[in-house]
Amino acid sequence: MNKRELAVFLRSRRERITPADVGLPAGQRRRTPGLRREEVAQLAYISAEYYTRLEQARGPHPSREVLAGLVRALRLDDAERDHLHHLAGAPPGPPPGPQREVRRSILDLLDRLPQAAACVVSATYDVLAWNDLAAALMEDFSAVPPRERNLARRAFLGPQPLYGVSDADVFRRSVAQQLRAAAARYPEDPSLAALVSDLLAGSPGFATLWAAHEVHAEPTLRKTFQHPAVGPVTVNCDVLDISDRDQRMVIYTADPGSPSDEALRLLSVVGTQRFIAAP
Repeated sequence: MNKRELAVFLRSRRERITPADVGLPAGQRRRTPGLRREEVAQLAYISAEYYTRLEQARGPHPSREVLAGLVRALRLDDAERDHLHHLAGAPPGPPPGPQREVRRSILDLLDRLPQAAACVVSATYDVLAWNDLAAALMEDFSAVPPRERNLARRAFLGPQPLYGVSDADVFRRSVAQQLRAAAARYPEDPSLAALVSDLLAGSPGFATLWAAHEVHAEPTLRKTFQHPAVGPVTVNCDVLDISDRDQRMVIYTADPGSPSDEALRLLSVVGTQRFIAAP
């Protein structure tokens, strides 16, 4: 535990937060920037005396519960939370589960790819965001309950072939491998445990792949969708890692001037018309 650095860090984080940020009245005669020590203690559910001792580098080793309260009270981001834990001599444990919130800049990027079908998936293959062309090429995810917007469920438990893709077996193997790796990163995530349990119970194929304990997935560079409206669409597959959130943006593009390029252009028009007409 680095008491001196911990004290300085706590004070710096406290001083950047205004009372209005946390719903507290500013009051009169506030002589210090940011929150008062007593206010931080109140928000963290600890005693003011204990928090004061931490800021004076006199406090005892804080428990993980105290650290969690300080993270909440001081509105620390993930990097600051980890730094706080290290200063307190309690290295942070694994995150409770995969991040599901997609950054605004990533959502904007999806909209700026009108000639590409693109979606963002979590570490557990939940489809978190998509553009119109991805919905037209694969399915209208907005019409599917959130629990079912999961490509692992779709691949192993879906009632129909997986969007008619040419590499369905390869994709299923990759899903099992990456879910095995995700389970090690998020051992306490109940939604991931439930997903794996459902796949094991409902798919002998998944059970076989899961039992292999493989965690290395080969990238897919090209695949063909058999689309019911425009026929076969062969696309290049590129994956951009959003490493800070353990998410991936999957981008499908066709070779310029190819029949698949024309099919995607047609599908973009047809798909857009369908979405505008939908109630």
